[in-house]
Amino acid sequence: MEQFIVSARKYRPAEFKTVVGQESITKTLQNAIRTNQVAQAFLFCGPRGVGKTTCARILAKALNCQHITEDGEPCNECDSCLSFDKNASLSIYELDAASNSSVEKMRDLVDQVRIPPQGGKYKVYIIDEVHMLSSSAFNAFLKTLEEPPPYAKFILATTEKHKIIPTILSRCQIFDFRRITVEDIAKHLRFVANCENVIADDEALHMIAQKADGGLRDALSLFDQMVSFSGRNLTYHDVIANLNILDYDYFFRIVDFVSVNDLKETMLLLEEIIERGFDPQHFILGLSSHIRNLIMAQTEVTVKLIEVSEQVKLKYINQAKISPTNVFIKMLDIANKCDVQYRESNNKRLIVELALMQMCLLKDASNNSGNQADIYNKSSISQAKPLSGINVGSSVSTENTTQIVVPPKYETSTTKEKVSTDFSITDKKPDSYLSNKSLQGEMISIRGLKAEIKKTSDTSIASEPEAVFNQENDLEKINKHWEDAVNDVISESPFASQISKFSLQFNEEQNVLQITVSNQLIQKTLFESLQGIQIKMRERLKNKNVMIEIIEGEREKNDTEIPYTDDDKFKYLLKKVPELSNFKKQLGLELY
Repeated sequence: MEQFIVSARKYRPAEFKTVVGQESITKTLQNAIRTNQVAQAFLFCGPRGVGKTTCARILAKALNCQHITEDGEPCNECDSCLSFDKNASLSIYELDAASNSSVEKMRDLVDQVRIPPQGGKYKVYIIDEVHMLSSSAFNAFLKTLEEPPPYAKFILATTEKHKIIPTILSRCQIFDFRRITVEDIAKHLRFVANCENVIADDEALHMIAQKADGGLRDALSLFDQMVSFSGRNLTYHDVIANLNILDYDYFFRIVDFVSVNDLKETMLLLEEIIERGFDPQHFILGLSSHIRNLIMAQTEVTVKLIEVSEQVKLKYINQAKISPTNVFIKMLDIANKCDVQYRESNNKRLIVELALMQMCLLKDASNNSGNQADIYNKSSISQAKPLSGINVGSSVSTENTTQIVVPPKYETSTTKEKVSTDFSITDKKPDSYLSNKSLQGEMISIRGLKAEIKKTSDTSIASEPEAVFNQENDLEKINKHWEDAVNDVISESPFASQISKFSLQFNEEQNVLQITVSNQLIQKTLFESLQGIQIKMRERLKNKNVMIEIIEGEREKNDTEIPYTDDDKFKYLLKKVPELSNFKKQLGLELY
């Protein structure tokens, strides 16, 4: 039986041109070898599985190659190259800094550097995970790294560049390896699949590439795992089932249901996802990425930023037409807020359901508002200015119609039909506005509740017939309404009787009721309750636009801002609870 070799080792690049996704770095190293301008020390840094050690091995082999090619590649045929491939080279040393981190090990390495190479032109030292060296080991290595013999070359590799001391960094040429793109990984996986005679769907390879998170070694490990699971026929459904990945189709269906305000089907689909064992936060993160891809798919310039297969990309382009960009941006904002609040929520499922409910209302909100106002701030909705004169009533038309939005059919993962790639987007405001009952999809908050109360009172006022007041004859009636409104809102306050007796003045130009207060304590109490009193006055005056303004009067002579004493507080409590007097006498309590 033939011994199995994992794909990450079996298909490890042996030349610079076969390194995946690091073209700029490999080109620089090739030019340095070709022009004989090789530095004395290199530092390769970057995330795991992106080719740091592979490039270090190729560079070491090329430095000692006896028949280097014109483009700086090793020949892979000379004695030096063949001995290196068999791990028998006497001029190339690979060290693991994690197991050789002490200062004694580094001193041994420095002593070895003094001995010239027995075969080959250079002695090359590859030190992997160099950040694991101790501070003493770094210091012992400094002088040799700065002024090594002409035949010595050092190649350091690390995943944590920030842990390396600056004196080491200053002595090396630094190469930052980037994460490999999904497209590059998918192409390499296709190459490996062809070599291994594995039939694989493009969507399956792209899903493995996305799961690898930019690391080619991780992608090849997942590929081997999936081949072991499914045999020689690798499908998309096998990948999502074995790697526990949420199917694209769920996100396409969720967006379709949200676009037509189908809350029932949205909640049922969420239940199906949770029953399959997926965490709600995992779902909301996937939905955020899906909505982001829909925004990118709305223009031909940005569609290339979607890292999926061409077949799935067509589905994104098709679904991106069902809603304007501002609606998708608001959906993304809601999903992001849900992710932030998820960890602090005691009912984690409810916070996800609430986000989906708000998304279902966004289509109506976009039709109700011609601009892209903040969906969490209802104060952005402008109020109508009052007409000139003493007319303080108004009537508002509440006739609205509803426009049903039907999403286009999209191609599922099992269908092979072609989808049109028309990028034209209709972002026009509909002819009719929808009901104000679904104005915005804001998170539940005190501000939102206040705005809802204000909206309810405005609607009730608007339905009343127009009222006309005469300033000279009706100021007495306004003051009577003021007295009733104050007693309704702050009847428990010790200053209620004083505030209710204040007289109001009506500013005709600004449609404002003005009240002059000179006592600071009363002014503070009135300011705290002003919103509730204002709502009551609007209801009584049948004027949703009237405002109440507090004017600071001249200070009273006895207004010295003396705080309440303990006796004052106890007397106030006795008025509320007379039994406190007996309680004090029975226990023999005193005020301090």
